[in-house]
Amino acid sequence: MNKDYSIELMESHGIKPTANRIVVVNALLKCDRPMSLSELETKILTIDKSGIFRTLNLFKEHHFVHVIEDGGDGVRYELCHSHSHEHDDDVHVHFFCEHCHKTFCLDNIKIPLVDLPDGYEMTTVNYVIKGKCPNCKH
Repeated sequence: MNKDYSIELMESHGIKPTANRIVVVNALLKCDRPMSLSELETKILTIDKSGIFRTLNLFKEHHFVHVIEDGGDGVRYELCHSHSHEHDDDVHVHFFCEHCHKTFCLDNIKIPLVDLPDGYEMTTVNYVIKGKCPNCKH
């Protein structure tokens, strides 16, 4: 991955680039699907688990990662393609395969608008469809 691109992404979200943060961003950029902390830990051998976790939490605070609760073995993380550190306009549907336990982004399917009753305020939404992915359904 291009280091300059990783730095540009972080700076657009108000995050100071450090060597460890660049490594985590590059690992997420190389993934074709949301990754769990343990999956990232096996890909990033130069940073310990707590360092990766702290970096992901910072990214979450700046709306730089989506945190997906897919009903599997925990949460998964993916880079947010929104360019705002205050608002996430990159919300989309995810698919959890009940056979291989992988989560996939369905980027082109937007989350339906839900009209909440008076007094409720949405801060985030987690829309996951479960079933079998194309590789597992055969």
